[in-house]
Amino acid sequence: MTNIPNVYSQMDQWNSVMFLYDSALKAIRTKIEILNGEFVHIYGHTPIEHIKSRLKTPDSIVKKLKRDGLEVTIDNMVEKLSDIAGIRIICSFTQDIYQIAEMIARQKDVSVLYVKDYIRQPKPNGYKSYHMVVTIPIYLAAGAVETKVEIQIRTVAMDFWASLEHKIYYKFEGNAPDSLQAELKACADMVDMLDAKMFSLNQSILELGEQEAAEQKERT
Repeated sequence: MTNIPNVYSQMDQWNSVMFLYDSALKAIRTKIEILNGEFVHIYGHTPIEHIKSRLKTPDSIVKKLKRDGLEVTIDNMVEKLSDIAGIRIICSFTQDIYQIAEMIARQKDVSVLYVKDYIRQPKPNGYKSYHMVVTIPIYLAAGAVETKVEIQIRTVAMDFWASLEHKIYYKFEGNAPDSLQAELKACADMVDMLDAKMFSLNQSILELGEQEAAEQKERT
């Protein structure tokens, strides 16, 4: 985030900055909902099961800055952290993830800072998700402020796995027993199989529908 208007230096900076992040979440969410509607129009199905958005709490922000060895300041928060504002898009199928990411990246007022593709290159523990950090301009009376938002895109199965992994991580403070970690990795492999099977099943349903429509057309 850059070019925060000078007027904000005379106010409660924390509330002002969090207002910008909250506005960025609303702006990105609206864009995603519009793109989802366009996707339905083009491809004939809804790729997004649901959308979640969240702002990091003050406690989480402070802990992350300290964990990264940074002084707890507004400037460090704005410049060094990329996930204060987060949007999570839950998709039906893995193939939808890349189409949605491409549609977001093509928006003229959205700048992609970087991408981390944990689907093609999963984390060692089996975590899979597509992450992109973007900026979007928030238009204030004093001018536009480019504001960062982290977007995570994953399937329903990936999201269920990630929720379980999150609970285990915090339950054991990042030091889960080896047996649990092994079980979690095995579940990640099952998630891969489930996503592939569900996509294959959906393709079969679509093909049968097209076949039935063609046969019906021939009979009329």
